[in-house]
Amino acid sequence: MSQSNASELSHLPVKAEQAALEEMPITKHLMVLRNHLFKIVGLILALFFCLLPFANKTYQVLSEPLRAQLPHTSTMIATDVTATFMAPFKLNFFVALFIAMPFILYQIWAFVKPALYEKEKSLALPLLIGSICLFYIGISFAYFVALPSILHFFISVSPETVAPMTDINSYLTFCLKLFLVFGFTFEIPIVTLLLIMIGVVSTQTLVEKRRFIIVGCFFVAMFVTPPDALSMIMLAIPMWMLFEIGLFFGKLIEKRRVSHS
Repeated sequence: MSQSNASELSHLPVKAEQAALEEMPITKHLMVLRNHLFKIVGLILALFFCLLPFANKTYQVLSEPLRAQLPHTSTMIATDVTATFMAPFKLNFFVALFIAMPFILYQIWAFVKPALYEKEKSLALPLLIGSICLFYIGISFAYFVALPSILHFFISVSPETVAPMTDINSYLTFCLKLFLVFGFTFEIPIVTLLLIMIGVVSTQTLVEKRRFIIVGCFFVAMFVTPPDALSMIMLAIPMWMLFEIGLFFGKLIEKRRVSHS
């Protein structure tokens, strides 16, 4: 919802606001959505070009965990002529996207907010802020904890006759996949709370199915992480702990419902 449309509806009662939204033609909604998309694309492009002069430095920061593990006789390599330019270029885009993520989610929130009831608005904003924080915590955990440990494991098991020299494009793809996996799996408490709040499951059901959920965490981690036990454990255990956190707050919400009923 654009600012002008939002201001027109802000003084209306909730039911009248809902009715006004329902009467809006679909083309009006698409125009409002287009305005939000323009803002998102504009910010990403602005961040991209602002960060572009630092693209090589950014890649050096990303490659630091690997370079710290490599033997002194080894280094990173580029197997493609354009890789030395394209790898930092692609990384620069993803960094701009990660930085803009709070703004992107805010624009999505601003678009759907007028269609929500007051109770839904009061619940959605804390969940939105929590999801943003957990996403960045997941990426930070992947970079500072998981990535160094995984790289150390793979390099330590390398045969003595093999000098590890990782291609910069392959390393970038590996890191981005790892960051996205940890970023999204750290949303488990938010997903658990949402399922409890909308009544899809109850905390009692989740407690009864806990053993299957724990097995599911290891099963999922086995497929989305590199093929080694360390990577699987470093993702599965945080997934389990995050589920328990979501379950804990879900119990608090259910107790609050009972006390207010």
